Amino acid sequence: MSRGDATGDPPRRRDRIIAVTLDEKTVLRRAQEIEHERAVAIYDLIEENQFCPVGDFEGPYALHLSLSENRLVMDIKREDETALTTVVLPLTPFRTIIKDYFQICESYFQAIRSASPSKIEAIDMGRRGLHNEGSELLRQRLEGKVAIDDKTARRLFTLLCVLHFRA
Repeated sequence: MSRGDATGDPPRRRDRIIAVTLDEKTVLRRAQEIEHERAVAIYDLIEENQFCPVGDFEGPYALHLSLSENRLVMDIKREDETALTTVVLPLTPFRTIIKDYFQICESYFQAIRSASPSKIEAIDMGRRGLHNEGSELLRQRLEGKVAIDDKTARRLFTLLCVLHFRA
């Protein structure tokens, strides 16, 4: 049985992400709502995640996400930034979901300014449904490469959408 640290905190799992960076070289600017989504997703992801790349690797991990030639590139490193492996996923299977997700998010952000609570709730339910669909697809595409839980998949899908967003 492992023990906590000297502060009495419980031990931290090793199959987790402790740092996330996004490739920002293609981003000129983002809407305030998108920046907020990015910040919340990264914060929540670091606070609680399950992330275990297939192979003889030992975490915790630092993760760098980028897009290259219509692919999501996940550079997985050790805590000290030593490179471990790179996972590359084609974005083609995500195209429709991301496009639909962007459209419904735009409707949602417009609705929260002036629509009735029932209309906002209906749009938000659709938004969550598409988000769930995207995160499940991400889990499926990562199968055999990286084991992740539902919450981690949801947050990573959010970050995929943030990377895909063009202001």
